[in-house]
Amino acid sequence: MHGSLNLQPLIRHLARETGLALQNPVLQGIGGGDISLAYKLQAADASWFIKLNRADLHDMFIAEAAGLQTLAASGALKMPEVIAVGQFRQHAYLVLNFIELRPLRAPGMLRLGEQLAQLHRQTQSWFGWWRDNTLGSTPQSNARHEGWISFWRQERLGRQLAFAAANGYGGTLQSRGEKLVAQLDGLFVGYQPAPALLHGDLWAGNAAADIHDQPVIYDPACYYGDREADIAMTELFGGFSQDFYAAYRNEYPLDSGYKIRKILYNLYHVLNHLNLFGGGYLAQANSMIERLLAELA
Repeated sequence: MHGSLNLQPLIRHLARETGLALQNPVLQGIGGGDISLAYKLQAADASWFIKLNRADLHDMFIAEAAGLQTLAASGALKMPEVIAVGQFRQHAYLVLNFIELRPLRAPGMLRLGEQLAQLHRQTQSWFGWWRDNTLGSTPQSNARHEGWISFWRQERLGRQLAFAAANGYGGTLQSRGEKLVAQLDGLFVGYQPAPALLHGDLWAGNAAADIHDQPVIYDPACYYGDREADIAMTELFGGFSQDFYAAYRNEYPLDSGYKIRKILYNLYHVLNHLNLFGGGYLAQANSMIERLLAELA
């Protein structure tokens, strides 16, 4: 798949865009991405990570670049630097500086917990973001709300349930899901989250370490929301150590209601997986809804 593309015209275009010579470039395909093609470009004056997709998905890369720049501006965590974003002929592209990544080990896990807490102390006066983006390839609405419950009801669960209905998942998922959406207030008694800057898609595949064991995060789906949503996502598929959670809680303790609300926040991601990857996630989504409704009964 990688080898079938002639990317020399794109490399010449990027040289013009960045003002670099890019002499004797070596392009190597990198696997692992579900949505975009990925390459490492090594030249005398550049070491880049390049993501490619269809030209009509240009806006997805613009939003990703904006997310990386917003996270970088916080000063809390390391992430790839945005070099260029745009479209050329049939491709949309996002060019980042290349960082040699390795799995997070104990020192990096501890630092990630501390640094994520620092990120979450970056707050705003409203929930949402200044632009929409994507979660994977799913459109993610970040329309501003003054209240967190209305944001989660309308821009998160409500939209995923609507996508599910359009994908043919009606019946119990919709009826029970609508009941949950109507009763969300009951999960927030005595708890008012601050609008914290979130990564938005913080599973183990979007966090690693550099060669110095410094944490690196990438592939964001940024917005301002309840910080519990980021922590919940780390628990959904695993891969984060107890050192990570202990370090985070030491910096920024969690409310006792988190143990239930994390199910609510991860329901959003399970519904998104249902919509992206199919019915294998339906039973899990229904089970999570029933668990939350039982808590509200």
